[in-house]
Amino acid sequence: MIKNDLFLRALNKETVERPPVWMMRQAGRYLPEFIVLRDKYDFFTRCRTPELAAEITVQPIRRIAPDAAILFSDILVVPQAMGIEVLMKESVGPFLPNPIRTVQDVERVIVPDIHETLGYVMDAIKLTKEMLNDEVPLIGFAGSPWTIFCYAVEGKGSKSFDMAKGFCFTHPEAAHVLLQKITDTTIAYLKEKVKAGVNAVQIFDSWGGMLSPVDYQEFSWKYINQIVEALSEVTQVIVFGKGCWFALGEMGKSKASALGVDWTCSPRNARYLSGGDIVLQGNFDPSRLLSPIPTIKKMVNEMINEFGKDKFIANLGHGILPNIPVDHAKAFVDAVKEYKG
Repeated sequence: MIKNDLFLRALNKETVERPPVWMMRQAGRYLPEFIVLRDKYDFFTRCRTPELAAEITVQPIRRIAPDAAILFSDILVVPQAMGIEVLMKESVGPFLPNPIRTVQDVERVIVPDIHETLGYVMDAIKLTKEMLNDEVPLIGFAGSPWTIFCYAVEGKGSKSFDMAKGFCFTHPEAAHVLLQKITDTTIAYLKEKVKAGVNAVQIFDSWGGMLSPVDYQEFSWKYINQIVEALSEVTQVIVFGKGCWFALGEMGKSKASALGVDWTCSPRNARYLSGGDIVLQGNFDPSRLLSPIPTIKKMVNEMINEFGKDKFIANLGHGILPNIPVDHAKAFVDAVKEYKG
């Protein structure tokens, strides 16, 4: 049994003494011990080496003690497994030298054998579980099919993903074929993660907010919901769509256990839009962790009061920034732990 199961109890809508807390990207670049490994090993070496991935996953548990660990990995290991080359360039981010631009490109993309292509992730999960020693739950994750599609077609990060959107609107059939291949791969991948030992999964729809509400239903939510339906039978599923407040109503009717909310949507609106009964997760502005510690603590209390302590998981509204002082990250976690209501 997991010693601190607060995160899992909150996901189950149980009454809790305080909300659980973790941070997106908590295993990463703001921690000095992470930077030591980053300077020694390149990005995908860290992802593909179970000992390194496990060590990075548990670093924030030792340092800032959140209520859940999230496996160190990357959403782009999925397109790599599908035969799409992905490189990580320092200070540039993901770079795909051969982006998907034609119907023929889509046909060449494979739905892989997860054991052959992503077995190293399962090894990392097993090792991480040993290192965590049942102290806290472990979260596994994947990118949404739309978000993976964005990188696969655009070839790199973008402020607007016009090429990805343009591909959908000029080649809708091919776009849906690719989105379905990504969806099938992701379902198989997440199911293997659950078998390997993760206690919950999160789907990151980082670029969902680029789509109009109508296009979101067609090119993103339809595929996320397939994943939710398939995974809800075996684990708890959290869906986080950045900038997707307009879809909270539809998401709230799904089998998702919780919905992530970014900082542009108020707790009150998020409760109203999602139907008022689903667990919500969020939504502290990551930049706000640069505020003085007393301000962080005051704002965390206000956030919890607005969301309510039940059916709520305290988190950031997106990933933690690399320039956040460790004691500010810890102050965020501590403020949730000290919450008295």
